[in-house]
Amino acid sequence: MKKLLFGILGLSTLFQAQGQQAFSLEEAVDYAIVNHTNVKNALVKRQDSELEIKEIKTTGLPQINGQFQYTYNAIVPTQLLDAKNFDPTAAEGEVVKFKFGVPWSGQAGLSINQLIFDATWLVGLRAAETYRQLADQQIVQTKVTVAENVTKAYYSALVAQERAELLKLNISQIDTLRYNTGEMFKQGFVEKLDLDRLSVQKNNLEAELSKVNNLISLTYQLLKFQMGFDVNQPISLKDKLEDQELKALSSVAYTDVNPEDRIEYQTLKTNRELLNLNVERYQKGALPNIAFSGSLGAGHSNTVFNPFEKWFGSSALSLIVNIPIYDSGLREIQVERQRLNIIQLDNSAEMLRNSFKLENDQAAVSLKNGLETLEVQKRNMDLAEEILRVTKIKYQQGVGSNLEVVNAENDNRQAQTNYFAALYDVLVAKVDLDKAHGKLIIE
Repeated sequence: MKKLLFGILGLSTLFQAQGQQAFSLEEAVDYAIVNHTNVKNALVKRQDSELEIKEIKTTGLPQINGQFQYTYNAIVPTQLLDAKNFDPTAAEGEVVKFKFGVPWSGQAGLSINQLIFDATWLVGLRAAETYRQLADQQIVQTKVTVAENVTKAYYSALVAQERAELLKLNISQIDTLRYNTGEMFKQGFVEKLDLDRLSVQKNNLEAELSKVNNLISLTYQLLKFQMGFDVNQPISLKDKLEDQELKALSSVAYTDVNPEDRIEYQTLKTNRELLNLNVERYQKGALPNIAFSGSLGAGHSNTVFNPFEKWFGSSALSLIVNIPIYDSGLREIQVERQRLNIIQLDNSAEMLRNSFKLENDQAAVSLKNGLETLEVQKRNMDLAEEILRVTKIKYQQGVGSNLEVVNAENDNRQAQTNYFAALYDVLVAKVDLDKAHGKLIIE
């Protein structure tokens, strides 16, 4: 029976482990750029752009339409005509009534229209590849934003998790100290006040751990949201914060930004190409366009209802040439508006280049300052830990006070908090620096 119980518990643990997915940072980003809603919508928009390109192409392809109409003229229209048209002897002013038409009529036929030449349509075809490129760049831009959000959320969860592990270690150490102090209290070497102070210290640490655990839960939810992962499913982090990785950050080379590496700048340039093509399209609207039209059908007229007889065929072939002559200056206005849009885009490009440099400088300074602060906080944390260790030894040997231990414990916890805050700032600064150089994702 015991073997069966342990077997069931083992299977339950195995299923829980299998149900929880673990992600490294790279895997989390890869998952997000496939599953995030914004990326999916960008891909749908890409498909829509392909359909829009096909829509432009099909406007220049043959268009065939069929028509059938059968009509009952309940009241046949009557017209008055001068009687002299039919009888020269008729009196002056005499009119004759005529009914034009019959009660039953019908029309049936096919028509075909084919564009032969239209310069604006040809420009639209040339713009198809540029429009496709813009859609692809918008997908990349969406992926970059998603990657940035996932990376920062992952680091936030990672830092909070590391902080929780350190707090657990602190609680374990305080438990050991409480046990030793309790034994000393039983022997009459310390006062109960000393034991109570350590209990208060433990309660404070447990409260801090509870806050951090709540923060971990929140950061995990945020990470799952940014990844496009089911928020009701558990996940875990594969990566750990290693000292060598932090040391590698200090060797990051600070270089100038190449605007061509930024997807925002590439998108802006593509938009400029589209505006130039739009200018050309309006300009070529002054050229004639040529089309062919053909029709084949039959008409029906009858005084009684009988749709199966008295049909008369008809056919027509047309070559249509439209020659723009005067549009009251509309075309010039349209062209000028596009040129103004190009000027605005050029101004935006200049501002974008400056913003890239500013982003790079800010991220570089933040990383440099963050690394210096992190180094100081690391030394402070190590020093606070050493002070706490020595203070505990002095207290256990009877040459130090319990209050010194409590104060050292508080200083140690504050140093740890400052260290993790500085650590997160460094990681975020590195993300911002990678973004400034267009290195968050490699397409």
